[in-house]
Amino acid sequence: MVFQYTNAFVTIASVNCENLVNFYTKFLEQKPVILIPNVYTEFNLLGMRLSIFKPKNTNESEFEAVTKSKIGLCLEVSNLEDAIAHLTALGYPPPGNISIASHGREIYAYDPDGNRIILHQAPVNDN
Repeated sequence: MVFQYTNAFVTIASVNCENLVNFYTKFLEQKPVILIPNVYTEFNLLGMRLSIFKPKNTNESEFEAVTKSKIGLCLEVSNLEDAIAHLTALGYPPPGNISIASHGREIYAYDPDGNRIILHQAPVNDN
């Protein structure tokens, strides 16, 4: 039997769900496609969905610990400086500098819960 899936989601658990939903609504400049206040929210992004949920009270302790995650939400942008300015205007400026990677320019930023957002701009192909 072959494993098949029909869709992919990135999920973020937050005990401060409403705050995070407000941030992503402004950051992504779109309203959620599903909104159950303080329970579950879903945004449609290109090629995937981003969902934010509030853990059940019995599971909250699993999500309260502040630790560095190895997973980040990576968004490819057409203009890195514009994306940085947008995050800065929202009150969440990236703490570091733009770095050059083999795949283009990028910078790390963080949402209100400290989840990593990687903004990436691919190199311009001058062919």
